[in-house]
Amino acid sequence: MNKHSVLSSVLSDVNTANGLPNEHYIDPVVFAEEKRSVLFANWSGIGFGKDVPEVGDARPIDFLGMPLLVVRDRDGEIGVFQNTCRHRGMILVDEPKKISGAIRCPYHSWCYDLKGKLRATPHVGGPGQNKHDDVDPNDLGLIRVRSYVWRDVIFVNIDGQAPEFEQAHGHLMARWAEFEQPIFHGGALSSFKLEVKTNWKLAVENFCESYHLPWVHPGLNSYSRLEDHYNIEERDLYSGQGTIVYRQLTDDVGSKMPDFQGLGEKWDQGAEYIAVYPNVLLGVQRDHSFAIVLEPVDQEHTVEHIELYYAAGEQETPEFDELRSLNAQLWKTVFEEDIFVVEGMQKGRHGTLFDGGRFSPVMDGPTHNFHHWVASQVEKGRST
Repeated sequence: MNKHSVLSSVLSDVNTANGLPNEHYIDPVVFAEEKRSVLFANWSGIGFGKDVPEVGDARPIDFLGMPLLVVRDRDGEIGVFQNTCRHRGMILVDEPKKISGAIRCPYHSWCYDLKGKLRATPHVGGPGQNKHDDVDPNDLGLIRVRSYVWRDVIFVNIDGQAPEFEQAHGHLMARWAEFEQPIFHGGALSSFKLEVKTNWKLAVENFCESYHLPWVHPGLNSYSRLEDHYNIEERDLYSGQGTIVYRQLTDDVGSKMPDFQGLGEKWDQGAEYIAVYPNVLLGVQRDHSFAIVLEPVDQEHTVEHIELYYAAGEQETPEFDELRSLNAQLWKTVFEEDIFVVEGMQKGRHGTLFDGGRFSPVMDGPTHNFHHWVASQVEKGRST
């Protein structure tokens, strides 16, 4: 069976479709293909705004082998650049730092401002000659990568060909318009990462569906049962799950964390968990939210970067520190419960006779929606 016919099966209706074939999880050649056609061709998450909170903060990020530099400029805006000097290709920043003046290349001291403009080229025309007619600073600024920050996640489109972010993800932004208000990171305990021996797509697939709750998350399922959940499926856009039973945390005297303002009745006891294709997982509740950026290390290793956010910051509401700490621990437990599942599925993809599997037409719609999208992106890449 050729590659096209295999993906045609994935692109079938959920009732008859197979999942993505094994090579999409274990083959480095296919991983490289998805890097180009799925991750570089769309708006992928690479990090969080909270990691560059002040002017001059700079953070290098390796995204699938591509060196990037995230910088907060003097206007307070976040920019993403290729972390490569335009002179001889030297890495500019190799660890997070505060830049008080210019971004200086450690090799020959070419300097760039926080918006990437080339400002100094020492001795480029010979000793003591800092200019040369054939070296135009206007043509040699840092290469800026398209970026957009939403819900504190820094998204990038590497190939520059994706629709504008608001167009690509406008449907979800409208769905969650009530949550378009300030969010505050919960502090050190609300930030953690999990290193998982799995392909990044399996982490997306597992997050999308509630089918596994009774067996993998018995504690969560004890009050937010399988039957309390609903599927979220928007073809070619996003998918996930929602619940009509969200239980707020309370302390010993019944206090709760502050709610986001102006939410509709749906959110009194509801919550939603949605995969923003390709590699960002988001959750919203009345009193907190979270964001997960999946870092694909290679075809069989992924780092999950997890951050929790609230309607008010630590400084404004120190009395809720204990609740925030408890909330972080509860979520960490839930996410850790999923590790054996995604690692087990990864091991299973080495079964050479596995055909991609089948879907429950009722329970697996969100997962199939993701498979369908990945397959469509790969086919699109193959046709160009």
